[in-house]
Amino acid sequence: MISLSLHADGVILPVLAQAGARRNAILGERAGALRVAVTAAPEKGKANEAIQSVLAEALACKTKQVTLLFGATSRQKRFLIGGITLEGLSDRLAKVVLQTKS
Repeated sequence: MISLSLHADGVILPVLAQAGARRNAILGERAGALRVAVTAAPEKGKANEAIQSVLAEALACKTKQVTLLFGATSRQKRFLIGGITLEGLSDRLAKVVLQTKS
């Protein structure tokens, strides 16, 4: 289960990043975080921007609603998903993770 936490502006989503992958994709869940793979290299913020885009598309929200809070240079990141409730994000994540299993 992904460990979501409330924030004044939305919900914080923990992400386990994999930069330099073969394709951009949501890989499922591990250790309470959403696994996200991107083709971008982990240099000059390129991978973080790619993760932001992948998350926005997967969660059906605008890119500007997805903001990196912590972990700019780490594989373990925390993204703020703005303008959404805890229940709303939980529902969207359940669908996204279910799709990775099929």
